[in-house]
Amino acid sequence: MAVLLPTKIKIEKIEFTMSKKDIENEQVESTQAEANEAQEQVLEEQTKEEKLETEIKKEKDKFLRLFAEFENYKRRTAKERIELFSTASEDVMKTLLPVLDDFERALAHIDEDKEAEELRKGVLLIYQKLIKTLEHKGLKLMEVKKGDTFNADNHEAITQIPAPSDDLKGKIIDIVEKGYLLGEKVIRFPKVVIGQ
Repeated sequence: MAVLLPTKIKIEKIEFTMSKKDIENEQVESTQAEANEAQEQVLEEQTKEEKLETEIKKEKDKFLRLFAEFENYKRRTAKERIELFSTASEDVMKTLLPVLDDFERALAHIDEDKEAEELRKGVLLIYQKLIKTLEHKGLKLMEVKKGDTFNADNHEAITQIPAPSDDLKGKIIDIVEKGYLLGEKVIRFPKVVIGQ
């Protein structure tokens, strides 16, 4: 038995010393764990702040885009409204254009007749008054002259005839009907004869 006791004591001492080391290791580990938890909490708080900041940035960007889209909508509708008011009388103007053409034909025919001078003055007065009223409402005559270069975007060719000279090839030889603008919109293209 005596032999067994010292071994037991040694074992107990080893266990006791080991348990001290274990306690010290546990204390070190617990302080490290607490430090790690504190760092994680700081990181979580920072990441929460960063997440909130990114969400705020996203919402702000979304708001700015929505605001810009609304401003564009307001501008577009205001422009459409102005165009609507300026061209609201387009149908009326289109129906009055043949009347203008008839007035011009009547004036050209009356000019040939010398006996109808008083009639010519009356028709001319009415024609000028009608033209001024329509111009006041936005009607403009398209400027087209004989000898101008033909442009398919601005003229309507009704026929082609052989050009009297080489310099009139591809140019306007005669104007059959005048063209008109209402504001900036073409409501009737000038009908022209071009040389080939």
